[in-house]
Amino acid sequence: HTKETTLLFPKLRSKVPGLSETLKRLDQEHTNGERAIRNLEHLMIGYEVMGESRREAFENAVGRYVEFYLSHMGLEEQTILPAAKAHFSAEDWAELDQAFAENRDPLAGHGSLEIYQPVVQKILQKAPAPIGLG
Repeated sequence: HTKETTLLFPKLRSKVPGLSETLKRLDQEHTNGERAIRNLEHLMIGYEVMGESRREAFENAVGRYVEFYLSHMGLEEQTILPAAKAHFSAEDWAELDQAFAENRDPLAGHGSLEIYQPVVQKILQKAPAPIGLG
């Protein structure tokens, strides 16, 4: 989200001023999403430690987060990315590509992401459609 907020959104704001409110909303959702993830972590630990008595609260929070996430991603995919495709020049894309490449996720390292494939598969098997296969 940091890359979107600091690299993609400012460029899009300058090219498509009419998206200002939408981009402001997405930035706020990025902040709220981080808080929601911390809450999910807390609830998950409670469920792991305390057992069945904490299951419903955790499952309800996961459901709310999935709804939030799908809505957020839908807005990015249906509004933001098409606007970027329509208004960015080849130079804009090259600049963003370079900035994203220089600002890689430090947890992912600079090598292959294949080491994460087992956990991705586990998530896909457990997550309900449309996110996963479960």
